[in-house]
Amino acid sequence: MQIDYHNTAQTIAALTEGEDDTVALMATVVCELHHADDRFDWTGFYRVTGPDLLKIGPYQGGHGCLVIPFSRGVCGAAARTGEVQLVDDVMAFPGHIACSSSTRSEIVLPVHDSSSNLIGVLDIDSDQPDAFTQTDADALNAILNQVFGTPEG
Repeated sequence: MQIDYHNTAQTIAALTEGEDDTVALMATVVCELHHADDRFDWTGFYRVTGPDLLKIGPYQGGHGCLVIPFSRGVCGAAARTGEVQLVDDVMAFPGHIACSSSTRSEIVLPVHDSSSNLIGVLDIDSDQPDAFTQTDADALNAILNQVFGTPEG
């Protein structure tokens, strides 16, 4: 089953309406996304907890890395550059951190609050190669903006 982003965005909007606790929002988003698509093997947030430092937040799937510096891995690259990382083959990504040996491809999106501050990254891993596209990146960005930032419009 592949995600219906429109319906998933509506569900997330309904579940998060009026909520302002960042961790509660992250937990809800992760749960809804993870169970909406068979490609999503690990779905979670890494939160900015210090200068150039990410720590694991709410997630679904097996264990994740607990701490990721901005200088390492796909999550660090997304946090450091502020750009979505679409990785078709994690083994070909320089400095990839293998938190799970089953991960074949990955998408990581920076997450900003309504003041444009980086608060974390959304990391989605797949056990399939080439699992993610720009369509996924655009739809996921729209959901993140809806929940954490200023809605586009």
